[in-house]
Amino acid sequence: MTSTATSKAPRITRTGPVVANRRSRTIVRLIIVVLFCIFALYPFLVVIATSFSTARSLTASMQGLIPLPRGFSLENYNTLFTSEQTPIFRWLLNSIFVSGISTVITLVLTTLAAYSFSRFRFYGRRSGLLATLVIQVFPSVVALVAIYLLLQQIGNIVPFFGLNSLGGVILIYTGGALGANAWLMKGYFDTIPHEIDESAMVDGASHWTTFTRIILPLIRPILAVVGILAFIGTFNDYLIPRVLLRDRETLTLAVGLTTFLDNQFAINWGVFAAGALIGTFPIIIVFLLLQTQIVSGLASGAVKG
Repeated sequence: MTSTATSKAPRITRTGPVVANRRSRTIVRLIIVVLFCIFALYPFLVVIATSFSTARSLTASMQGLIPLPRGFSLENYNTLFTSEQTPIFRWLLNSIFVSGISTVITLVLTTLAAYSFSRFRFYGRRSGLLATLVIQVFPSVVALVAIYLLLQQIGNIVPFFGLNSLGGVILIYTGGALGANAWLMKGYFDTIPHEIDESAMVDGASHWTTFTRIILPLIRPILAVVGILAFIGTFNDYLIPRVLLRDRETLTLAVGLTTFLDNQFAINWGVFAAGALIGTFPIIIVFLLLQTQIVSGLASGAVKG
């Protein structure tokens, strides 16, 4: 019995300039990543340091440019939670209520519109798509006067949707639900093969059954993306609630926190920073709940237009 010796190819080891160049590129990339992380986290660290600082002014609340508080105290949080003039939890609930309801309505309207534009061919389809995009070109400040007068008239009939009401703010937000979100979701619908719809139709399913039972479970990533964008946009918005809301109990968090900055001689940046830090928790929670769907939804929604 003879044994055959197998010959192996010689292993090539890279040394010298090749290894040095690879290490230098890795070091440069790490430095860039660290710099970007510092750039992104620095404002957040400044807010944390200011909220725990005992100093009243913004410049004196940190140790130079280092985001460390001068003295450590919970006085700002105690003032925020105990003062009758600052119903922080009421403002937070108002923001969550407005953002949550408007996000749900936005998802319903945007999903139905995007499905119609993607799957059906009808007269005015292209014009409708262009109109939803062109409307977004004009900033919301242009329509503020018309919005104010509109809610004033609506409030005479239905007070819940009038001025100084959360329902009126929700009505305005849902009125601008289409636009870029419809285009983003339509791009995701276009990535789903039309053969799925045709197969369901052959089996006797209607358009609505196909949409709710087959298509809707497939678009969960883009629903998460549009939902988080709509929630953050309405939660952080300041201009529309500032114009439409007046009573302290109906203010949203973004508007309510500015009451600490209105007084020219007693601007309390510490309490403002504490309230801003509390306001980040709802957005963080939403991100943690939807993080598995966000990346795939953004990537897939940009494949087709």
